[in-house]
Amino acid sequence: MGLNETPSAARVHIGFFGRRNTGKSSLVNAVTGQELAVVSDIKGTTTDPVYKAMELLPLGPVVIIDTPGFDDEGKLGELRVNRTRQVLNKTDVAVLVIEAGSVKASCFSSTKTGAGKGTKIQSEDEIELCEAEQELIGFFKDKKIPYIVAVNKCDLISGLSFCDKPGCHNIQITNKDTLPSAPCCPVLVSAKTGYNINLLKETIAALAVTEESGRHLVADLIKPLDTVVLVIPIDKAAPKGRLILPQQQVIRDILEAGAVAVVVRDSELREVLAGAGNQPALVITDSQVFAHVSALVPDAIALTSFSILFARYKGALEASVRGVQALDSLRSGDTILICEGCTHHRQCDDIGTVKLPRMIQDYTGTELQFCFCSGGDFPADLSSYAMIIHCGACMLNDREMQYRRRCAGDQHIPFTNYGITIAHIQGILRRSIAMFGITS
Repeated sequence: MGLNETPSAARVHIGFFGRRNTGKSSLVNAVTGQELAVVSDIKGTTTDPVYKAMELLPLGPVVIIDTPGFDDEGKLGELRVNRTRQVLNKTDVAVLVIEAGSVKASCFSSTKTGAGKGTKIQSEDEIELCEAEQELIGFFKDKKIPYIVAVNKCDLISGLSFCDKPGCHNIQITNKDTLPSAPCCPVLVSAKTGYNINLLKETIAALAVTEESGRHLVADLIKPLDTVVLVIPIDKAAPKGRLILPQQQVIRDILEAGAVAVVVRDSELREVLAGAGNQPALVITDSQVFAHVSALVPDAIALTSFSILFARYKGALEASVRGVQALDSLRSGDTILICEGCTHHRQCDDIGTVKLPRMIQDYTGTELQFCFCSGGDFPADLSSYAMIIHCGACMLNDREMQYRRRCAGDQHIPFTNYGITIAHIQGILRRSIAMFGITS
């Protein structure tokens, strides 16, 4: 990913849901203007969620998610439905796609005379929803997900026809008695003809809730022309030819603040600090070399880690500082769940599955059990875990992280992250969060 690209975690996630064969994938293709999803008349063509990061006007950077039918059947179908439920936890705006045949005859009126007035149905009460569709709307409401009902295949409604000129999506009325009622929430669309696709996109944009632009990783902690030293170890676990996403994002934030980013390996940090003409305003380090860096950086210089910055950025710093205290009350046989938001090839000395468990075992002096999850997988039942330690979550959007923290909170399971855990173990947590006005 380039420094000028918006990370998926910072994009609005738009999920398309519904039962099989309502044309979800066709509608996704129409909205995106791309052949993103495979379409077919065969039920169940979409077997796994399909993700696409893109620019969607008038909204901007988004992630479009096409999901399997929520009415899928059999053992495989149940697995697909569960995948769709997981997508709900990261969805910022939901589109429920139903067929025009689900619209009740009573919603058609003989009083409408203009083509432009046949754009929406008056309310959801005028739609006959199946059990799966009703369940989805229940999920949207429970999870407080803004949603729109898209009534697809409206080109099949009797009495309505479409202009056959290439590129023309204007509706033509042949029987005014069958025109839908006045515009309101559900939207009549046709993935086949392109009818009302722009209206659907505008409605989605209006429902999208984006974060305030004033939220920063580090820019609010520094001034223009401040020097910020970033300590990035390059070892066998470091990706070849690139920096990982948290490092890229912090560099971008520093540059946008008009400050100076100095990137250095931990092996050269001593020389860089000794030769610096101006004392750095801040040092940010990879958590894996926290203790080494802390010993080199004078107490007068603020010090923190990429992981701690992300905990703050995600609104979870104070809760994570409280959660890490559970390390001091673990008992032999307790199980810790270690979670990563991304999936990557694990090296022989992986931080999440090897280094962190080893550090925790050494710190507690007890025999502990460890379980691991990565990517979109996150267990709903957390009752068997004594605590949860999460990565910085640079690949997960805010809604999914809020869901995970809420699951832990509802089940009274302490929740913290990698950087805070390592700082606590190494006795430098108080120093690494001092600049945020939080005490450990």
